[in-house]
Parts: sequence; C-alpha cells; structure tokens
Amino acid sequence: MSTGYGTPYVAGPQRPGWPAKAGPLVVPSGTVRLRPLRLRDASEWSRLRLRDREYLERWEPAQPGTWRERNAVAAWPSQWSALRRLARRGQCFPFAITVDDVFAGQLTIGNVIRAALRSAWIGYWVASTVAGGGVATAAVALATDHVFREGGLHRLEATVRPENAASLRVLEKTGYREEGLFRRYLQVQGEWRDHLCYAVTAEETGDGVVSRLVASGKVTLPEQR
Repeated sequence: MSTGYGTPYVAGPQRPGWPAKAGPLVVPSGTVRLRPLRLRDASEWSRLRLRDREYLERWEPAQPGTWRERNAVAAWPSQWSALRRLARRGQCFPFAITVDDVFAGQLTIGNVIRAALRSAWIGYWVASTVAGGGVATAAVALATDHVFREGGLHRLEATVRPENAASLRVLEKTGYREEGLFRRYLQVQGEWRDHLCYAVTAEETGDGVVSRLVASGKVTLPEQR
C-alpha cells in the first residue's frame, strides 16, 4: 500500500520562519550572514552574475533567453517579485548571502511542502571571488538550522552534478548524505545531465549544523575571535 499521495496537503501557518536573518559566522573569506533579498540588490546581483558567467553557467539549469538577458539589472525586479510572492505564501525562503555586509551570492529554500512531508530543496551560488573561502558552507549551515528550527521543516534535499566537486564538499561538510543518482535529471548547457541527490533530516543535525562546524573549527563565531 502506498501512503500519502491521496492525502491533500493541508496548509499550516502561512509562513513560519519568514522573513528572517541568520548569522553571523566567520570564515576565511569574511563574516557571513543571510538576509532576505532586496529590490536594491539588482545592480550587485547583475554585476556578479555577468562577471562570473563561466564559473556559474556550467552548473545551472537551462532557462529561456541568453545569459546576459537573464542576468541584466532589468531582469532582477521580476525575479525578486516572484521569490517574494512565494515567500509570502510560505513556499520559499529566498536569502541573500553577504560577506562583510556586501552581497556575495544567493541561497534559496524552494518547493516548500508542509503537512506530513515538511520538505524542501536547497540551492545556492556564491561569487567566484569568495569561492573556496567557506562562504557557501556557512550559508548552507545557517539556512539548514533556520528552516529546521524556525521554519518547521523536517527534510532538505539538494541535487548536484557529480562533476561539481566544490558543491559536493559543501553538502558533505554540512551533514548532507548521498541518497542516489538521478539520471538525465536537468538540462544544463544543452545536455540532460545526471545529478546526485543529497539530503538531511532534522534529526540528523543534532544540536545544529552550525554547532558542529564551530566544534570542528571550520567556522567561528564573532565572539570567539
């Protein structure tokens, strides 16, 4: 017998855990925080996305239009508005990642489903200038702890191409475990690419992902410096 698929997903609180801020955490690249995306992030968002096209495009799912069109300043208001609308419905947690209070990337908890599932996916990107400096790891840790504690979720999953070693390291350092391989899962740069599925549940995080990273010395709290 299969359970759950005939049961409607009854809405809980409209948007627990949102809007929200998280952090700070100190990593080699600087002090990392999460905050809600803003309309005035347009210029810096576009500048980073256009500059880092080669670094980002090889991992991101295909979308209509050219890279320059999709990442122009003029494209930001509609993207921001759509994310804000989903957040107000409790279906999304759209964060800006900042380093030393400067916009440095984006992290989204999306496709939030409540009721018996209480699940979502997590996706993120950071600027090439802070890549490898612990920023993505800190951001994923902060977001994971937040949505499990204040957001009321139970499970998060992420899909990553097997070739994306840096992103796989981020997930592994933050306690996500490999669950399987999705064959030809997403179209990236004109080809249907395999993706690994990683996931974590609230029970697996214990006292929190941030606490584990602090204990291991991978991140520090400001007062520890």
